[in-house]
Amino acid sequence: MSELYATLTFLFVLFALLGGSVWVGLALMGVAWAGMEMFTTRPAGDAMITTIWTGASSWTLTALPLFIWMGEILYRTRLSQDMFRGLAPWLRWLPGGLLHTNIAGCTIFAAVSGSSAATLTTVGKMSIPELRKRGYPEHMIIGTLAGAATLGLMIPPSLTLIVYGVTINESITKLFMAGIIPGLILASLFALYIMGWHFLFKDQRPEPEPAMSLPQMLSESRFLVPVLLLVSVVIGSMYLGYATATEAAAVGVLGSLALAAMQGSLNWGTFTASLMGATRTSAMISLILMGAFFLSLSMGFTGLPRHLAAWIDSLNMSPTMLIVVLTVFYVFLGMFLDGISSVVLTMAIVEPMIRQAGIDVIWFGIFIVVVVEMAQVTPPIGFNLFVLQGMTRHEISYIAKTAVPMVGLMLLMVVILVIWPEIATWLPDNIRQVSSG
Repeated sequence: MSELYATLTFLFVLFALLGGSVWVGLALMGVAWAGMEMFTTRPAGDAMITTIWTGASSWTLTALPLFIWMGEILYRTRLSQDMFRGLAPWLRWLPGGLLHTNIAGCTIFAAVSGSSAATLTTVGKMSIPELRKRGYPEHMIIGTLAGAATLGLMIPPSLTLIVYGVTINESITKLFMAGIIPGLILASLFALYIMGWHFLFKDQRPEPEPAMSLPQMLSESRFLVPVLLLVSVVIGSMYLGYATATEAAAVGVLGSLALAAMQGSLNWGTFTASLMGATRTSAMISLILMGAFFLSLSMGFTGLPRHLAAWIDSLNMSPTMLIVVLTVFYVFLGMFLDGISSVVLTMAIVEPMIRQAGIDVIWFGIFIVVVVEMAQVTPPIGFNLFVLQGMTRHEISYIAKTAVPMVGLMLLMVVILVIWPEIATWLPDNIRQVSSG
């Protein structure tokens, strides 16, 4: 069998199905079915049933809908509004003022949501009207929000990291730990960009905020405490070894419901809306994953990943050169597919390559998330761009221009990860040693 012929067949069937507006999950299953029928003797139907059932019954996968539901609860109640109210008094004194609420708000909400779209929508609904009212430049409001919302893909509990971990059968908790330091560094880069704008473009600064006394600031901070407490319990329980990712997600759901009830914004309408929103998102992601599992099996039987890995090895590419090639590949792919689809669509082929090159798969998970983050704010299919267009009514081209500096900072983050891979691997390695000791 010609590996080139098999590769072209897979790609042709895939793009034909995607071009026909077939759902990504069903398109992946169609490609896998065609591959098994054409290049193997194993019955495709039996293989599909077994693979989909095995994948759907994975215990690790149960964390996904729970984290999504937790984010939906916060999105549909007043907890997210209170978070913004508690942040504002402390951030107004920084160079750049309340623009930092976009960065800090997205960082905190990402830690309880895991979704870039949910982070963008929630923080954007709070910050855009407030920042406009205070006279901040429109391009800074939109650009910083577009970039900061991508932190939902990096900072735990990242849905993309969950999907990546399930796809390659790696520890979700280790991936979550690996994402903390890079996520905070990226958030810091965004904040430094705002500070740089503050000093370089003094004519664009809004009027200074009215002074607040320390008692007033402390009083407003009480609205921030519940969300920070929830983040600490969910993330801390995993990293200290008290709970698995699934158990921590369940605690997060119960905590979100309890906080919303105490706040008075939980009712039957918000409860059912959050549950149905989580169900729709979870079903969509699960269908994509089931298709990816079947595609991985199909490619394994054809031997395509093994042959491609051997071909990459024969090129004698250094790990750094391979990373450069994969960066370009994923940025291009992300222009047409969402982040989760990009991950599950390629892992069957890319995983053997990176293992063959000796690249740490935990580190690679963080790398791929940063690259996928860039795809969220690059046309033509940058999902965050469309969300912002619906919220602001600006043209996609204008929104994309405002996000260019943030894309540059994400590219810088990729370079930092390549030069200092310990940024991603230090925390999971050291906590693992402490736990085993």
